[in-house]
Amino acid sequence: MRPLIYSIFLASTLFVYIPSSRSEPKTNEHFGAAEGTESAKDPTVLLSVIARNVAHLLPNWLGYIENLDYPKDRISIWIATDHNVDNTSGILKEWANNVAPLYHRVLINATDSPTMYSDASFVSEWSELRYQQVASLRQQALDAAREQWADYLFVVDCDNFLFNASVLRDLMAEKKTVVAPLIPVFQNQSAYSNFWGGMDEDGYYKRTDEYFPVLYREIRGCFDFPMIHSTYLVDLRQRVSSNLTYYPPPPKYKGEVDDILIFAYSARTAGIKLHLINRDFYGYMVPPIHTTENLPEIQILFTDLKLEYLVDHPEELMLVSPHVSIKPIKQDKLGLDEIYMINLKRRPLRRRRMLASLKELGIDVKLVDAVDGNSLTIDQIKEMGIKMLPGYFDPYSKRALTMGEIGCFLSHYFIWEEMLNKGLNNVLVLEDDVRFESNFRRKVEAFLDEAFQIRDKYPWELIYLGRRRMKTEIIDTVDGSNYLNWVNYTWWTLGYMINLQGARKLISAKPLVKMMAVDEFLPVMYDRHPNKEWSSYFEPRNLVAMTAEPLLIYPTHYIGDHGYFSDTETESIVPDDVLSKKEEL
Repeated sequence: MRPLIYSIFLASTLFVYIPSSRSEPKTNEHFGAAEGTESAKDPTVLLSVIARNVAHLLPNWLGYIENLDYPKDRISIWIATDHNVDNTSGILKEWANNVAPLYHRVLINATDSPTMYSDASFVSEWSELRYQQVASLRQQALDAAREQWADYLFVVDCDNFLFNASVLRDLMAEKKTVVAPLIPVFQNQSAYSNFWGGMDEDGYYKRTDEYFPVLYREIRGCFDFPMIHSTYLVDLRQRVSSNLTYYPPPPKYKGEVDDILIFAYSARTAGIKLHLINRDFYGYMVPPIHTTENLPEIQILFTDLKLEYLVDHPEELMLVSPHVSIKPIKQDKLGLDEIYMINLKRRPLRRRRMLASLKELGIDVKLVDAVDGNSLTIDQIKEMGIKMLPGYFDPYSKRALTMGEIGCFLSHYFIWEEMLNKGLNNVLVLEDDVRFESNFRRKVEAFLDEAFQIRDKYPWELIYLGRRRMKTEIIDTVDGSNYLNWVNYTWWTLGYMINLQGARKLISAKPLVKMMAVDEFLPVMYDRHPNKEWSSYFEPRNLVAMTAEPLLIYPTHYIGDHGYFSDTETESIVPDDVLSKKEEL
């Protein structure tokens, strides 16, 4: 019956050819094809796109396809999409129409009805019919490439992001019949990738000792493996490539109907080795989706992946195709009066990453230019009446207050002042080195709902969203709460929610004339600081403080991590003029 299914599908498939408006040039600046020269045109490529329910990632994915370092007029695009419950078809149709003048040829077949396979219970389920459909579409793409005499078939799954624009040329340079670039999961969050280290007698996955050194690029080069998938290049100029197939399965094939298994089998029986290169970084893939995950959960997962990518790559925001319409993400303040994000002007990468991340999360923030301790003068410090708390030293490094810590304290202090001046009842304060917990938007909304529900019973004034937990910390859950604990001594001011009464208490303590690091000052004010001498300078110490639990934000980097730096720890120590004596207070 499976060959029958195949023939019915082929008979009903209609690909629409979108004509290009460009004319063939007599010469081509990309590859010097003027008559009489020895230069040859670049090989022709058919790039196959098979998409389903990926509207949330297509604008980014298509941006990287467009960014490939290869002449577009030597690339044909072959697109198939079906069984969608989102706008995948609409995005691909719009993109195909808009890029048709750029590429040699664009073919698209988009059908959304029905939205589910008849043998599937979940949108993300890989049912037997879905496996057959994908294998059949792979075969059609291969046939189309052969029929138009393309030199190469380039297979790229829509959840594989090719961050390295040279990937196509690098694959061609290997001169292999089938070769793939290494594509691990985003940020190597799991051991999954687009190759198998080994295969058992039944044709299924087998882990080998060579797998991890190749995956983590501890050894680099070109390797042959029994299975590559998701993104790879097929050299159709090689005679032996005629033996490669996806569907229907070869007569002697006894395995499951799965495009990657059938393709690997056909390569193996034809004596074709499947190669993988990892000499360079080429991109990441989205982790495999669980069968029961629904589309909103899948969309949230991709948002989380983008935020994590930005942490490690603040210098490059993810590309977005200019050839598709994107509905702006609705921005709000989470029901608060204001959300502040503190950033030093001389840290533009942190600023850009945070603003891009918050935009992805739909959070509207007010940017606060941090007070730069490097720029503070003694005259400015004296004018504000700033003095270091007598006997203060950093508990970790045992040094005095730094100019960076003064700048950090003032950045927070001026926000508290603005709250008083504007009568802001509830605000969120974020620093610029924040890593957001997965599914942050939903979690912070649930946290805020509970925080305001319990406030009549427990009138909190400050709640940490992120902080440094202490090893000896005693867990003290707020009665009747799912997301809140009473907070003990802690470090960091990554992010916290504060209300007007809390800001008033902090300002009333007159901390500028007895200054300490801001993350030491807050525990003093809720009377959980272990140094009783320091605490004695502040009365009353009755700030009502809690913490989110689990925490909602974390630092992007810890001490010792690659990329870690501090604008408070490493700056100059305050001069003697800023030191205060006990009798002055």
